[in-house]
Amino acid sequence: MDIRKIKKLIDLMIESDLQAIEVKEGDQAISLTRRTQVIAAAAPVAAAPEAPVVKSSRGAIETAPMVGVFYAAPSPGEAPFVKVGQTISAGESLGIIEAMKIMNPIEATQSGVIEEILVKNGDVVQFGQPLFRYRA
Repeated sequence: MDIRKIKKLIDLMIESDLQAIEVKEGDQAISLTRRTQVIAAAAPVAAAPEAPVVKSSRGAIETAPMVGVFYAAPSPGEAPFVKVGQTISAGESLGIIEAMKIMNPIEATQSGVIEEILVKNGDVVQFGQPLFRYRA
C-alpha cells in the first residue's frame, strides 16, 4: 500500500475524529487505531504510546489499547504471563492481544501487585476495556 494513501487515512481519522479504521485493497489490508489515555473522570487526552491506565479507589486498571482477542499466555499449554498476587514491574508483559493476526504484547505501565484479572484467555476485548486491576 502506498505511503501517501496511509497518510490520507491518518488525516481522515484526525478530521473525522475516528478511533479506528480498517481498509482492504485486494490482498493488502491496513488497520489504524488511535490510542487515548483515560485518567480518573477526566476526558481522554492525546495519543499515548502505551495502554491507557485508569486510577480508581481500588487500584490502577490496565485497559485494552485495541480491539482483539486476549491471550493470557505466550502459547497454548504454557503458564500465563501473570497471576493474581504477583508483583509486576513497569514494562513487564501482562498478556497478548491478537488483532488482524498480529500478536501485540500488553505491557504494564506501572509497577505493582496484580489484584484481579478481569478477562479470560480467549475473550474478545474492546478498546479501553479493563483487563487487569493492580495495586500500584
